[in-house]
Amino acid sequence: MASVKSIVPEFEAANQKYAASFTKGSLPLPPGRKVIVLVCMDARLDPAKLLGLEEGDAHVIRNAGGRAADALRSVVISQQLLGTREIVVIHHTDCGMLTFTDSELKSKVRKDLNEDADHIAFLSFKDLKQSVLDDISLLKKNPLVLDIPITGYVYDVKTGKINKVEA
Repeated sequence: MASVKSIVPEFEAANQKYAASFTKGSLPLPPGRKVIVLVCMDARLDPAKLLGLEEGDAHVIRNAGGRAADALRSVVISQQLLGTREIVVIHHTDCGMLTFTDSELKSKVRKDLNEDADHIAFLSFKDLKQSVLDDISLLKKNPLVLDIPITGYVYDVKTGKINKVEA
């Protein structure tokens, strides 16, 4: 296997620069705007920039596809211990989760790694709008999630705009 140069030294240098002018060490633990933003881990999305968030404003939960089932543990902690009272779900165009099925990925893991991933729900989807609606529904129906406003959007990776998803 070819040697790959680590990015870690770049991160450490960037952090030294950041920390040298850091002034936000006294922010309170609970998010100031009492909101959870559930969004995909895609590197083309910067939730803070696209929503105008600053440090301390929101709990941002990121995972592949921005899926609610994968975020449930964090949602419960955020609501029960840190007082969040609104959820925003954001999926996006050109999402990798649209490009495979769970069974395809499980087969790939079995072939490439000689391991069984049958116990993992990878939560792929084929309909972007429906995936947002499904995640909103999952959160609203889950007895562990408070009855609070939940709004869904699709972020367009080509324009930078969010478009509200309604049933």
